[in-house]
Amino acid sequence: MIRTPINKRRRVILGILSILALIAGYHALSAWVHSKIPDDTTVPNWSQLAAGIQRAVTPDTISGECWLLSDAKSTAYRLFLGLSVGIAGAVIIGLLMGCFITLEAIFLPPLAFLAKVPPTAALAVFFILVGTDVRMFTAMIAFGILPTMGQSVYIATRDVSDEFLYKAYTLGASNCEVIWNIIVRAILPKLLDAIRLAIGPAVVYLIAAEMLCSDTGFGYRIRLQARLLNMNIVYPYLVLLAAFGFGMDYGLRFLQRIFCPWYTAEGE
Repeated sequence: MIRTPINKRRRVILGILSILALIAGYHALSAWVHSKIPDDTTVPNWSQLAAGIQRAVTPDTISGECWLLSDAKSTAYRLFLGLSVGIAGAVIIGLLMGCFITLEAIFLPPLAFLAKVPPTAALAVFFILVGTDVRMFTAMIAFGILPTMGQSVYIATRDVSDEFLYKAYTLGASNCEVIWNIIVRAILPKLLDAIRLAIGPAVVYLIAAEMLCSDTGFGYRIRLQARLLNMNIVYPYLVLLAAFGFGMDYGLRFLQRIFCPWYTAEGE
């Protein structure tokens, strides 16, 4: 039967097995490639990957900096700053559009238009307007996630039942009290979902920008090492990016279960 539920233990086991299958598939591919080309670096074996990780965590002989630590600091700072600006703007604009018809008429058409503009295609515009420092990365991420997330917040706000609003007004609530106590709490689980879905695109925009105009960060290091065919460094960086995104996704799911238990199956 479609959508037949399974217990949590079986779900965890199947998830672990899928990860193990992925690792086994990579091992088989690497072994097959190295059986034909022993010194191949495009699909490094486990010893080559270990050497690449060792190189990334060892302080550089010239600068004295650890590549991984330096890149992680730069990328994390840029990502969180861009996400903060984009999410704040999306929440404010989305709430205003969902609450006030006049503001909906003003903001919705531009947001719908800008959501269709690929941020990576507008890199030259960001270079000219804000330069190539941290403001450029912040602007690119915010521009990439704000229009779509703003529309998601607007739709969630608009879907809040008028019955709840009328009851709050009957009890003497002001506009601000209705927005904070009724609307924000009602849309919170969908807002967390929107943030989860925005993390992936935000990372893509940031890595693309770092590949073009940065001297530190994950995007810069991946581009540099890929040109040298040091894939034993590139692959661990990609795994770390995926692990970081998965960790943020899991953290938001955890917050959703804590603050919105009615919205998730675990809280029923």
